[in-house]
This record gives sequence, structure tokens and C-alpha cells, in this order.
Amino acid sequence: MKLGAALRRHTAAIRAMAVFTVILGIAYPLLITGIAQLAFQGKADGSLIRDGSGRIVASSLLCQQYVDSNGDALPQYFQARPSNASDSSNAEDHGCNYTLSGGGNRGTGDPALKQTIRDRIAAYAKAYHVEAAQVPEDAVTASGSGEDPGISVRNAELQAPVVAAARGIDPALVREAVKDNTDGRSLGFLGEEYVNVVTLNLALDKTYPVSR
Repeated sequence: MKLGAALRRHTAAIRAMAVFTVILGIAYPLLITGIAQLAFQGKADGSLIRDGSGRIVASSLLCQQYVDSNGDALPQYFQARPSNASDSSNAEDHGCNYTLSGGGNRGTGDPALKQTIRDRIAAYAKAYHVEAAQVPEDAVTASGSGEDPGISVRNAELQAPVVAAARGIDPALVREAVKDNTDGRSLGFLGEEYVNVVTLNLALDKTYPVSR
């Protein structure tokens, strides 16, 4: 009797495991994937952006680096936030490395971090012809993921004149592009407005192309 009871319990457990594996491990994921593909295909696929020929060129959720081979910012492009997602052993890896997503471990009192921030403030102020006190916080601090494509509206406004000059176009046209690529607060009240640098730069390249 004891052996038979144990066998029945084990058989019931195996059946339950098989049933829940099918329901939760196969049917449920397929159902959710199907709903996502039908209702939110673009977002479900990674918010991918394609060019006129259908080639994938970016994701609106991930930053890109607009720098030269030395890591210096290209003035014809808006620049995203600094990124710690890079391979320090690779001199050509300047951030936004999708395989190395993450921030730094330094605390706010760390002397090396403070010096890094000071260096970034000085570089930004020089590049965009502003006083150090005018440099936006998001322009000198990295996001937690290192993959953030968004910058503050103020940051974009300060970069706009330099981008316009580098492209040889009216600053008003660049400001209009900034406005078109500004996302509002979630649900109308959560977070802050931000400018998507990736979609903004792609829009500028499409309308006012320059060599990169």
C-alpha cells in the first residue's frame, strides 16, 4: 500500500508538472507573443528603425555614438548622454555597447568621478559655447544602463546652434526637428520631457544629409 500510494503521488506530481509546463512554459508565452505582435508589433520587435530600403539602422530605445575615431563628438550630430557601457580594452569602443549595458560603481564622493564630471563640464562648455554653470546635469552624467537615447530638452537646445552651424542650415530648422522628436511625460505627468537623439539625428540626416 505504501509503495502504491507513493507511486500515485509521484505520478500526480509528474502530470501536474507536465500540464503546467505546457500551460505556463508554452501556451502562455505564445499567447502573449501573439497579442504583442498583433497589437504592438513595432514595440514587440524592439522599436526598430528602418531606412528607405528597409534596412535596420537603429532602435529608438538604444543610444548610438556619433563620434570620430578618436572618440571626439561630431558637431553635426546631437550627442547622447555619456555612456559607461564600453570595453575599456578597446580604444575604439566609446560607449553604447549593447553587450556591456551598465553604469559605473563610483559613489558621488569618489574623487575620480568628480574629476570626470569636471572634465565633461569643461568639454561641453567649450563645445557648445556656454558657461560651466549652464551645462545640464544629463550632459555630464551617464544613465544606469549606459544605453539611454534620451536627453533633456535644455541639453538639446544648447546643442542645436552648433549642429545647425555644422550642417550649414538655419537654427530654426534644427529647433523644429528637436520639437518633432521630443517625447512628453508618461501618462502626462510621470517623468520629464526628453529628446530622442537617435530619431532626431536620423531625421536630420534624411532631410539635411551630411557626410559622417
